[in-house]
Amino acid sequence: MTRTGTGSTFVLRLYMALFFAYMFLPLGVMVAAGVNSYSPPSITIWQGFTLRWFAEFWADARMWSGLVNSLIIAVAVMALALPMGLSGALLLSQLGRRSAGIVYTVMVSPLLTPGLIIGISTVILWRNFGTTAGLFTAILAQSAFIASYAMLMFMARLQRQDHTLEEAALDLGATRARAFRRITLPFLRPTIVTAAVISFLQSFENYNTTIFSIGGNHTLVTEIGARMRFGISPMINAIGILFILVTVICAVLWSLLRQRERRQEAAA
Repeated sequence: MTRTGTGSTFVLRLYMALFFAYMFLPLGVMVAAGVNSYSPPSITIWQGFTLRWFAEFWADARMWSGLVNSLIIAVAVMALALPMGLSGALLLSQLGRRSAGIVYTVMVSPLLTPGLIIGISTVILWRNFGTTAGLFTAILAQSAFIASYAMLMFMARLQRQDHTLEEAALDLGATRARAFRRITLPFLRPTIVTAAVISFLQSFENYNTTIFSIGGNHTLVTEIGARMRFGISPMINAIGILFILVTVICAVLWSLLRQRERRQEAAA
């Protein structure tokens, strides 16, 4: 190997080391602080390994109620955002270029709107209909901008679709609903799964919109934010460790399922 090649390899390895350190070192510090007996969270002052912070989380009823509320909101937002995003993508794919540009600007505008504006506006609107702030208004407020994420993903997928297949189905006597169900929907299936996951995660971790639209209720994220004002507890680190474990498990399962699908496609 030449000197130039050796130097390039060293630079690449150094860059990769710095990259992974930048990405994962904070997580490593959080994990270490989450199993340290010392409070507040620290790794410079080590008082021994412990699982007491996980036990505190398990016994914290308010944290668990916030987690349940977060899951309820996330599932409901996912159920609303997917059909709204798909409807918007299908509409834009059928409009002319000039009309589509105007409608596209309107539909993606919630992404550019501050979360507090969306949250407060939703509460004010539904108060006029006798609905107080709570889980319902939080679901509607989050869906207003998360649906735009789903729409963008569906639009990117629809741009790669072969529309002659639908036209052929219509020529052979299929209704538009049947052509959509048998051709377009299977084509969109991978994007539907991806959009569902993104919508769920966007809702679950959302703070700015939720804190202004949920009223007297709370989610896991808003409860953590409220407690941060009184200092950081190692219990928050323990919650982070649990989320890391869940994320890794889901990623491994997803990878295994994808490998299984590829093997089945290759065998077919």
